[in-house]
Formats: sequence, C-alpha cells, structure tokens
Amino acid sequence: MATRVLQRVGNGLKQTKNGLRAHGQVTVVARSLSASREDSWLKSLFVRKVDPRKDAHSHLLAKKEDNNLYKIQFHNVKPECLDAYNELCEEVLLSIHTDPEYPCELVGTWNTWYGEQDQAVHLWRYRGGYPALTEVMNKLRQNKMFMDYRDKRGKMLLSRRNQLLLEFSFWNEPVSRPGPNIYELRSYQLRPGTMIEWGNYWARAIEIRQKNQEAVGGFFSQIGTLYQVHHLWAYKDLQSREDTRNAAWQREGWDEVVYYTVPLIQHMESRIMIPMKTSPLK
Repeated sequence: MATRVLQRVGNGLKQTKNGLRAHGQVTVVARSLSASREDSWLKSLFVRKVDPRKDAHSHLLAKKEDNNLYKIQFHNVKPECLDAYNELCEEVLLSIHTDPEYPCELVGTWNTWYGEQDQAVHLWRYRGGYPALTEVMNKLRQNKMFMDYRDKRGKMLLSRRNQLLLEFSFWNEPVSRPGPNIYELRSYQLRPGTMIEWGNYWARAIEIRQKNQEAVGGFFSQIGTLYQVHHLWAYKDLQSREDTRNAAWQREGWDEVVYYTVPLIQHMESRIMIPMKTSPLK
C-alpha cells in the first residue's frame, strides 16, 4: 500500500516537472518545494515520536529506601478440603514465617468471604528482593516439612496462581494492627502503558483515604499478570467499610481521582477476606 502511494507521488512530481518545462517556466523553486514536501510527508509516514523515559516504571513507582519484593498466592481449594487445607497452612506457613533462616515474612493469609469462594490468599514479603526469593526457594526444596506440605496441598487444590509484586512508594508498608478486621483486596487490570498515570493520581488519593487508617498496602505486578494493581484495605466490618467509602466522597479531590482513573481500568475485582487464625494481619 505504502509503495503504491509513493509511486503515485513520484509520477505526479514527474508530470508537474514536464508540464512546467513545456510552458517555459523556471522549475528550480518548484522542484525544491516539491522535494521538501515529499521528504516531510515521508517522515510523517515512518517516523513515530516517543516521549523519552530514562527509567522503568518499577523504579519510578516503587520504594527506594528498601528492597522488598512481595509474592501473592491465590489457591482455589476443593470445597470439602477447605478446613483441612487451612489447618495445614496454619502449621507450615507460620513455621517458615518465624524461622530466622528464611529471609521472608508472611504478611497475611486469608480465606475469601465474598468473591471467589473456597479460595485462600497468601501475601509474602521478601526483604532483599529477588536474591532473598531465590534463597528461600532453594532452602524450601531441602525442607522435608514443606515438601510434605506441598504434596498434601496438591491433592486439595483445584487451581493456583501467583504474582511477584512491588509496593507503591506512596503507600505505607503493611504492618500488624489490632483485630478483628475484615480485609478487602481490590485488584485492577490497567490498560498497558498507564501505570505511571495511575501512580500519579493515587499518590494524591491515598492522602484522602488515610483518615480512618483503612489503607494497608498498595502493590503493582512485576511477574505474572502484568499491569495489575492490588490495593489492600482493612475495616472493622462491612458497615464500617460502607461508611468509610461513602465518607471519601465528601472530601475534596476524591471525585476527581475516580473520574480520571476509571478510564485506565480494563477490569476490576473486589474480594472481602477473613484472616486465618495465624495471620499476622488480624
């Protein structure tokens, strides 16, 4: 298609040049202008302007004062195995969490209450980034208790998936809080290329949502499903959640954040989760 267009342009230029010569007119200026226009037109076809960016969005949005890497796991459990699965996790996961030989921490572990049913969600933090993750994985392969747990777990699951995450620099690091609480995990699938824009708006929005200390943590994916964001919130109960979310609309700037971030979202999901007995986040 582009070749045929260029041939037509070339033929047209030749016809114009011959026509000018036939009438005895000076053609130097005409040829110069035609060549300039042709060159400009060709550039518009093949040259694409790209805004310069000197760093990956993971470096621009993540915290620089630490080197934390997070892993979130979603386990879909056979309904008849959920109680046995929870007991197994409470024993084994807590032992890894409290063992100083492993550079990782169990941030929280939950069962989904509203959302996908018979599901467990585990959130791990690796202090030291990817090297810490690799160290833990290598040590777990030599841990007989964990390998037995993995075999038993496999018989209880319908499916599982995980992601590696970084935390947004403008969110607080998840820390223990008095309970009991319910937790909401809001997951957003963003349009590719919009992560920086999302971060710019939420860096301001999070200030609006801190009044009741409901903001627990904010993360964005690095490996697994990409361009996905997870926001973790804590509430005393469902009515407290409703009141807190409604109150946000009375604060200046919240409506603007919603207006400008909604077009960035391709898909969103909300899970209401209940902490397991041994979850550090109660």
